[in-house]
Amino acid sequence: MHVSVIGSGYVGATLTGCLAALGHEVTAIDIDESVVASIEAGEPPMAEPRLGELYDENADRISATTDYAAVRETDCSFITVQTPAREDGSIDPSVVLAAAESLGEALAEKDTFHTVAVKSTVIPGMVEEEVVPRIEQAAGPEGEAFATAVNPEFQAQGSAVDDFMHPDKVVLGTDDDWALDTLRSVYDPLPDEPPVVETGRREAAMMKYANNVFLASKISLINELGNICKEYGVDSYEVAEAMGLDDRIGRQFLRSGVGWGGSCFPKDTDALRAAARDRDYEPELLDAVVGVNETQPRRLLELLDRHVGVTDERVAVLGLAFKPDTDDIRGSRAKPVIAGLQERGADVAAYDPSDASETMAREYPDVEYTDSASAALDGAVGAVVVTDWPEFGELDAEFDAMAREIVVDGRRIVEAREGMTYEGLTW
Repeated sequence: MHVSVIGSGYVGATLTGCLAALGHEVTAIDIDESVVASIEAGEPPMAEPRLGELYDENADRISATTDYAAVRETDCSFITVQTPAREDGSIDPSVVLAAAESLGEALAEKDTFHTVAVKSTVIPGMVEEEVVPRIEQAAGPEGEAFATAVNPEFQAQGSAVDDFMHPDKVVLGTDDDWALDTLRSVYDPLPDEPPVVETGRREAAMMKYANNVFLASKISLINELGNICKEYGVDSYEVAEAMGLDDRIGRQFLRSGVGWGGSCFPKDTDALRAAARDRDYEPELLDAVVGVNETQPRRLLELLDRHVGVTDERVAVLGLAFKPDTDDIRGSRAKPVIAGLQERGADVAAYDPSDASETMAREYPDVEYTDSASAALDGAVGAVVVTDWPEFGELDAEFDAMAREIVVDGRRIVEAREGMTYEGLTW
């Protein structure tokens, strides 16, 4: 099948590579000429494990353009553009609607039926109430020559390729048989025959939010429990290990620490809270989930305060990306940690194994960004660990260069050693 992918961010770029690997011909459409040039050169526009290999292995099935007219040559279009958050947490649909309008204009001159699948995360009802009318208006008399579906993604950065190729589920939200048959054909080549959930568009949209908000809630709950464990001198990781043996709970997302970040959990949780309030429902539990998450970086710094004053002193921050195997700093817990250290008058030295330093420097220019963990630790009176990059678990002699060997670990990754003052955030 020939498909078009509109938008080449993390979702779109991963979708492009994975669909090509499944044997489909894929045309990526993006308004950013540099992104298009990157894809045309056979390189994904961002760092993601295994994605570069897919682009290289399937270069003959991948093309890219800024011209929406390319959708006329395809059978199905996936809208994957971003849905940024407004100040009140609600989603801003303007990018999705702009893509829908451009898509509609292209479909006005297409003489065969087309399927439009929305992968962008949208509030239930938005596809029917806003996206479809925008396509119809732009397409004019041909506005009925397409069918729509909501096809949410459940991919995590750092494991997006594996998440797509070996998913827990595939959700197909549509009431149109043509769209359903088209999407079945798209996903049929997946190797493991995952469960396919066929449902309505509103239900499919809510499934994405429910998934992310539940996982965010699970992390905040284990962090709340971890905070209480810390007060009683209990190792929260031993507690979590026992909890995870209960198949009603499971082991995943029970690693307590400095909290969740990224683009999805914060944005989707805030969007659902805003959507609930829009219908006059107060989401008190979700407010608490966010509240606990915002507390964790502050608790990390309070533990450091117990051991050393940091005013006019060097403090190392290990990890800037919101999680390992990505260079994304959106929602990174390093941001409130850096801000809190600077409020205390510390001289911050930060290190991340990825290119996250480049983007973080735009927001926090008054930080020394080093090219190694040992350089960040050199002369520091304390270190805080924010991201659980595997290399941080291998640090040992590097701590010798610290002025005072005080480490507050927010991810349970550093191995404490003799002579080190070591604090775990929730253990």
